[in-house]
Amino acid sequence: MGTNDDTVRGTQVHNPGPDWNHLRETVLMMELAVAQVEAAMTDSNASVDALTGTFTTMANTIKLINERIAALADTEATAGVKMELLTATTHVAGMVNQAIIAFQFYDRLSQRLSHVNHGLAWLAELVGDQERARSAAAWAELQQKIRARYSMPEEVEMFEAVLLRGLTVEQAVREFMEKMNDKGDDIELF
Repeated sequence: MGTNDDTVRGTQVHNPGPDWNHLRETVLMMELAVAQVEAAMTDSNASVDALTGTFTTMANTIKLINERIAALADTEATAGVKMELLTATTHVAGMVNQAIIAFQFYDRLSQRLSHVNHGLAWLAELVGDQERARSAAAWAELQQKIRARYSMPEEVEMFEAVLLRGLTVEQAVREFMEKMNDKGDDIELF
């Protein structure tokens, strides 16, 4: 099940021959999942990059407007307008800050998906090699490689909950969600 140049790629479920193997089909499905996640991340990263640029420009524009407002003479005629404009720019600045927080959540999501994608690709590679797939040492190496890739404590905790503590996916996700609810809106900058 290597990836030699003479190896036929693609599914053979509709025309199974004597060499048809469910492991090969499993590897293909994992590779499809990796490709789908990678395409979605690439597509969404372009959109987020555009939005990030837009919000950076908005923040700079708000700063410029506030500087111009502050430079206006304080007269009876301008006092109300200046206050109204400062209130409006403060409101818009707050919305920009909320958008930045949303981008930070997206960054965390993107990192997690990248880690999952690498793990799936490595898993497909291991499962595709029948000899290595039978080796407990190769599986331990894969698990350590995946664990070492994690950069967020939540990822490590999920890894340990499922692989070391033996929780089901549902239990691990429930535990994760409870911790996130307790944690609140703490954002880490990357």
